[in-house]
Amino acid sequence: MFKRNVFLVGPMGAGKSTIGRLLGAELAIPFRDSDRVIEERTGADIPWIFDMEGEEGFRDRETAVLLELAAEAGSVIATGGGIILREQNREIMKSAGFVCYLTASIEQLVERTARDKKRPLLQVENPRQKIVELLSLRDPLYQSAADFIINTDRRPPKAVAQEIAGLVAAAQ
Repeated sequence: MFKRNVFLVGPMGAGKSTIGRLLGAELAIPFRDSDRVIEERTGADIPWIFDMEGEEGFRDRETAVLLELAAEAGSVIATGGGIILREQNREIMKSAGFVCYLTASIEQLVERTARDKKRPLLQVENPRQKIVELLSLRDPLYQSAADFIINTDRRPPKAVAQEIAGLVAAAQ
């Protein structure tokens, strides 16, 4: 049985939720998605929370949920793309498990998020430029928090999940 969590971090469209579900099955441990937990608790979707409470209000909710999920040892936890912006969140994840940074090319991220209207930060004139801006700010934070960095470009999610499972098992 896993005593530590596996946190998946990375930009929108890197595959955190998809790969997280598969990784949970591969490791036979529960899968949790921090954004889904926030939505379940509030009864509202993330864009609505951003509209009503602003990004800061959303980030407060995100930290509270992260603390709770981190306390449940032995889960795969997919996080929102901006969770690493707060040093407190990076410390929580590093102390409660392995942090796996899922990365992909700008082209892949744009392609994977193009039709998704539930990403408030991408509801702008030029989503590609916004992804570039977010990544330039966040990439050093993802890297500093990461135990493992995995590129998901044009790779089957199952293969990525199996690779992470192998790395986590070896590091246990």
